Amino acid sequence: MNVLSIQSHVAYGHVGNASAVFPMQRLGVEVWAVHTVQFSNHTGYGAWRGRVFDGPAIEDLVEGIAERGVLLTCDGVLSGYMGSADIGTAILRAVERVRAANPAALYCCDPVIGDVGRGVFVRPGIPEFLREHAVPAADLITPNQFELDYLSGIESRTLADAKAAVAAVQASGPKVVLVTSLHTEETPGDSIDMLAGEGGRFWRLRTPRLSLGVNGAGDATAALFLVHYARSRSAGEALGAAGASIFGLLRRTAEAGSREILTVAAQDEFVAPSRTFPVEAV
Repeated sequence: MNVLSIQSHVAYGHVGNASAVFPMQRLGVEVWAVHTVQFSNHTGYGAWRGRVFDGPAIEDLVEGIAERGVLLTCDGVLSGYMGSADIGTAILRAVERVRAANPAALYCCDPVIGDVGRGVFVRPGIPEFLREHAVPAADLITPNQFELDYLSGIESRTLADAKAAVAAVQASGPKVVLVTSLHTEETPGDSIDMLAGEGGRFWRLRTPRLSLGVNGAGDATAALFLVHYARSRSAGEALGAAGASIFGLLRRTAEAGSREILTVAAQDEFVAPSRTFPVEAV
């Protein structure tokens, strides 16, 4: 399996491609990583060095890959944080090129917009670009609860609300939606839910809530879900596998008190999660 992953990258720590690439490789996937930014560390530290690339730079790299004659072997495209609309346009052009070479290829879009408690944290114009262009073009999307509500225009206070929000987003294009973190009126205070929807059916996975604040877990979640869905073609199965791995990764990180997710130290969680959880049809 080959995946073209177009995301940000950091030299120190694990966000963007630095979070998504290794879990896919650990699962036996060949990853073609294209970086939209190259920073020393994630911006949550308040200070960083590096540079942001532009749309033409992304397109040039994809053109170089295409010149190798390998796009017909690309099974999926994964995108995450988009620093500008022209980068988003370059990503969608890459998706078009891959689909032209291999119509069976999947596009998984992690629609990075913001988060509960923080609000929107991307540049102006990016939320609208994602809602109007990237999400409709995707086969799979992996929003958090805040992003689901923004994309659907529905406040997901209950499970029924969340299911309606997923269905509303699916009506715009993507057939599979994974809500990576969900807390509704039905969710116990010591737990967190993940919700997947496909073909009018919904599945929920509930794990204990962990006390930690790290960046990059969503990037790894999207990568794992794409790989497991591509292999199983089942949103429920992909939810169970990805959810178990992410919980194991975050549990190990919380126990170590680390500010960065322990992507390398906890790598066995990607192939053999230490704990699994039931996937419930809801």
